Amino acid sequence: MPAITRPHQRRGRRAHRLFASAAALVTAGALAAALPATASAGERHQHTGGHHRSGRFQDVQLLSFNDLHGNLEPPAGSSGRVTELQPDGTTRTVDAGGMEYLATHLRQARQGHRYSITAAAGDMVGASPLISGLFHDEPTIDALNKLDLDVTSVGNHEFDEGAGELARLQNGGCHPTDGCYGDEGFDGADFPYLAANVIDDKTGRPILKPYWVWKKRGVRIGFIGVTLEGTPNIVSADGVKGLTFKDEADTINKYARILQRQGVQSIVALIHEGGYPASSSYNYDCDSPGAGDGISGPIVDIARRISPAVDALVTGHTHQAYVCTIPDPAGRPRLVTSASSFGRLYTDTTLTYDRATGDIVRTAVRSENHAVTRDVPRAADMTELIDEWGALAAPVGNRPIGYISADIGNTGTESPLGDLIADAQLAYGRSLDPDTDLALMNPGGIRAPLTYAAKGAEGDGVVTYAEGFTVQPFSNTVNLQDFTGAQLIQVLKEQVSGSNEAAPRILQPSAGLTWTLDLTRSGADRVVTDSIRLDGRPIDPAATYRVATNSFLAGGGDGFPTLAQGTGELVGTDDLAALEQYLTARSSADAPIAPPAADRVTVVR
Repeated sequence: MPAITRPHQRRGRRAHRLFASAAALVTAGALAAALPATASAGERHQHTGGHHRSGRFQDVQLLSFNDLHGNLEPPAGSSGRVTELQPDGTTRTVDAGGMEYLATHLRQARQGHRYSITAAAGDMVGASPLISGLFHDEPTIDALNKLDLDVTSVGNHEFDEGAGELARLQNGGCHPTDGCYGDEGFDGADFPYLAANVIDDKTGRPILKPYWVWKKRGVRIGFIGVTLEGTPNIVSADGVKGLTFKDEADTINKYARILQRQGVQSIVALIHEGGYPASSSYNYDCDSPGAGDGISGPIVDIARRISPAVDALVTGHTHQAYVCTIPDPAGRPRLVTSASSFGRLYTDTTLTYDRATGDIVRTAVRSENHAVTRDVPRAADMTELIDEWGALAAPVGNRPIGYISADIGNTGTESPLGDLIADAQLAYGRSLDPDTDLALMNPGGIRAPLTYAAKGAEGDGVVTYAEGFTVQPFSNTVNLQDFTGAQLIQVLKEQVSGSNEAAPRILQPSAGLTWTLDLTRSGADRVVTDSIRLDGRPIDPAATYRVATNSFLAGGGDGFPTLAQGTGELVGTDDLAALEQYLTARSSADAPIAPPAADRVTVVR
């Protein structure tokens, strides 16, 4: 690859921000109610007086986000929008995201705050668009350094290329296969990645730091970082080889005790696991009608088991937006936040630090999600970074690979893009083995929609290699395996049972494969056995079927253990190449591909 002039990298921890302090962010009334009964009148006056430069109480700003996934450029289509709840109860969509705008919003938010921390909850890299993914996400680490990120937990996607590559992103050095992309090398992250619950089987210790303490003028706040315990179920086996992932709450409780023994009483957990709010609006009140009533999912159980010593939880993974309070084991409400994904939102939280106790006055905590709108000036340093890496990626990314007649979306129980990718894998499978019967695609492997509107100079309706890479960035291979009909039925049952029972993962089927998903039933029965058809004929439990999947599914990923039991495996090319071949062979400027109807799965509600 041609050389690129790399942005200057800062080594070591930078000095904390020097912005002048501004007026208090909490009201005197709310704060007075939060103060300990022993606080003197003088202490109360100092705390509510506005600047908090001295005295017992100090407001600390915590800015947070999660699941960036290397989205340096503004994400396209629905991936680049958020839903905002209006005062009259209606909603509107807002274009959001892009590192140039996220940097501006965070820098504006920090103004006036002498005590400000920026933290993240994992998946900063992995499943990234071409501009970052092509270079093993070095551009994203460069951008996060410029963004003044202080600390992040690891997420499952930090393990897409294995623990060795994660260590390189932390510590620097050239890629072991592709080498260096410029004369200056790669210095790694200025911020610590925290991996408290990721244990190296050889040493029995966390692979990276388990916690980190932010310090400024006597204020100390500890951060513990974990990823979801189920990471091995959603990452390729090679990515997590030699690692054990421990329970999230148990791990956080362990290190909270260690921090307390070190005299750190204020603690924030960065957790790459999340929940599902009752509304998709980023400013929805998920404490309605009561604390935590508007949220469900894994984070609820985790939050209820985490020690009361932990003052706030910054979460991620589910790509949802929420600011909730979920009761801790002592029954006290505790803040739990998430800022959607792809840099479309950030969370602004005020933590009130009590210098007398070293702890957070939890009842005074305030928090709100904010959209990263694109109506602010772009950050010049981010524009320069994007332009430099974009120029290096352009010869690869701008190549047309197909044509579409309209947006092809990736949302819904069954999505048009899911069907298109399954059809592409079936066609590729039949090019290897004409007896291939069907293909199945996991929805989590589809990272973005295909949009009709041009992103650059390619023209409307043109699908570029960069857009295809953004859709399927994992470099999985397309694998063929033989299954009995009984095994195939079991695979489809696993969409809604086992580890997928609480949060179903509906596979995207190739043309000819149909079934009914009856949501009025429970467990595996939600997939109606008698409804499963291939080309209109019932699946024969005793027959053998040749099935195409990506290598992640073929290894049993996403909670489909039966897919790891196939026989006669044949490993083909990568899945993006299969999609490219399909689009190139079946579309042209004069005859673009239309979105599939997404009518292969019948849903009963």
